[in-house]
Amino acid sequence: MEHREHCHMHGKGHIHEHHAHAGHDHAHHVKEFRDRFFVSLLLTIPVLLLSDMIQMWFGFSIDFAFRKEILTALATLIYIYGGWPFLRGAVDEVKKRQPGMMTLVAMAISVAFIYSVLSVFVLGGRDFFWELATLVVVMLLGHWIEAKSVSGASKALEELAKLIPKTAHLVRGEHTVDVPASELKPGDVVLVKPGEKIPADGVIIEGETHVDESLLTGESRPVHKKDGDEVIGGSVNGHAAIKVRVTKAGNDTYVAQMMRIVREAQQSRTRTQDLANRAAGLLFYVALGSGVATYTYWTAVGMPAFALERMVTVLVIACPHALGLAIPLVVAISTAISARNGVLVRNRRAFEAVKDVDVVVFDKTGTLTEGKFGVVDVLGDEKVIRYAAALERGSEHVIGQAVVEHARAQGINIPEARDVRAIPGKGITGVVKGKQIYVGNERLMKEIGVDIPEKARVKGRTVIHVAEEGKYLGSIALADRVREESREAVKLLKSMGKKVYMLTGDAEDVAAWVAKELGIDGYFAEVLPDQKAEKIKELQKKGYKVAMVGDGVNDAPALVTADVGIAIGAGTDVAIESADIVLVRNDPRDVAKIIDLSKKTYAKMVQNLWWAAGYNIVAIPLAAGILYNYGIVLSPAVGALLMSLSTVIVAVNAATLSKYRPPF
Repeated sequence: MEHREHCHMHGKGHIHEHHAHAGHDHAHHVKEFRDRFFVSLLLTIPVLLLSDMIQMWFGFSIDFAFRKEILTALATLIYIYGGWPFLRGAVDEVKKRQPGMMTLVAMAISVAFIYSVLSVFVLGGRDFFWELATLVVVMLLGHWIEAKSVSGASKALEELAKLIPKTAHLVRGEHTVDVPASELKPGDVVLVKPGEKIPADGVIIEGETHVDESLLTGESRPVHKKDGDEVIGGSVNGHAAIKVRVTKAGNDTYVAQMMRIVREAQQSRTRTQDLANRAAGLLFYVALGSGVATYTYWTAVGMPAFALERMVTVLVIACPHALGLAIPLVVAISTAISARNGVLVRNRRAFEAVKDVDVVVFDKTGTLTEGKFGVVDVLGDEKVIRYAAALERGSEHVIGQAVVEHARAQGINIPEARDVRAIPGKGITGVVKGKQIYVGNERLMKEIGVDIPEKARVKGRTVIHVAEEGKYLGSIALADRVREESREAVKLLKSMGKKVYMLTGDAEDVAAWVAKELGIDGYFAEVLPDQKAEKIKELQKKGYKVAMVGDGVNDAPALVTADVGIAIGAGTDVAIESADIVLVRNDPRDVAKIIDLSKKTYAKMVQNLWWAAGYNIVAIPLAAGILYNYGIVLSPAVGALLMSLSTVIVAVNAATLSKYRPPF
């Protein structure tokens, strides 16, 4: 089983064929190892019963004519049928000049087999057949478990594939026809009944409902959708039937894009994985060297048969099974967890690097702030908002709309206004409850002879003043509102020891206000989109590792320049090619979440490498017979058992990661 190729496919050009092939191969491997394991196990029972050594140990005797020949025949079957995957794998590894696990196993069983045949027919010494048989059986068991674990790794993709329903109700004139969802194309109109999954990405053209997108975006609350709103294929329709015009189908849909990203991430190599592969190669040479040294030593002290047994044991023990599994399993599980939490990892190396960043730079608009104007402060009583909203009720202007929205949100009753007229560049005036009201900037107030108190002049905000019959009533400060989640995100990142910076095209005073509001470490103001990358380089020149968080529209160069580029609030437009990590939700707290997951994932990888390699550090000297004088000698079968145990430990340790829940 050349599973290392499956785990670390290079290149992204042939992803679809690769994946289909890999998926098929893993299923095939599971079956192959299972079948070979059970057949070999059945053949091993008579081999054990007919072996001199076992008979001597357990004090029984079974002897008849041609016993040795029958034993040899059974062992040959086990060697060829049970050992075939290892022999075939070894040939592949040697051809590629990358000796590794298969070469080790093949060498161990071949040495044992050839030596045993010579013992029976030529040398007349002790045979190794029972050890060969148990070794093959245990190895097959280890590989079967491993193949099952690896095939389990593509479960994340299967889960995603399940999100899209099999059939869709296609609307044709007055009727609906059930068609396979895979046959939908852009422009088709589908009916989605309450409780059904939406079959493709599209826009609602009729009906109003709530949609549960939690499986896709991690957004826990059902999202209200009406005419003209976009919906994602795979999300669940709530309480009312809707008609949806398909905008993206097949491979272009959000779920398909997610699957592509998850698949690429599972196949992209990580630095730790390279380390594991180097370790496996190194272990081959260590094993070979130890094996030769062991043989030479025990032969020199006059124990040639013991020398061979020790050499075989060393070669068996050194098989880096667990090493081949240590990283791919963790990668697969953490990729699935990320996707479940609305985090799509496109570049595994960046995901590994994100735990080490020193500075997180946020783009301001739409990331730390809501990206839309809102009332942030009111000077004066309720009348201020009531009168301003009365005049601005029909306004198209963003300031006017923000004031009206604020009044409604506060439950303020908005009175009627008459004779409303705009004063271009200055404000608006009209009559409310028989009184002449003015709403506007400082210039308008000056014109009508109203004095403004000093505290009504606020830097970094847009301020409008309200006057009644020439008398100052109060002021309203407006700004791009800071999102509540941003405060928490900054706090979380600082508690992790990260510096937080902000990039914005806004004026200095606006940037200073937002920076102060959030308590961030520094900011760059009045930055044009094409200068953003330069600012990232400035931080890198100071020796910082930088993560850039932006919405990916005009942040692309900065996302690419940063050590880790994180696109946030990608919604359905997952294919932000410039980002290493895509956060589906527009929630800056997810940046802290991903740093935490990166730390946990890396810790698991390191633990697994220690379990896999650390066991060899202890086992090889024991196999070589270093404690022979104390009566401690490791037999090949026990060696194989221990080695499989380390594989199981690694698989279980990786699986514990799937219980991970973000701490915030």
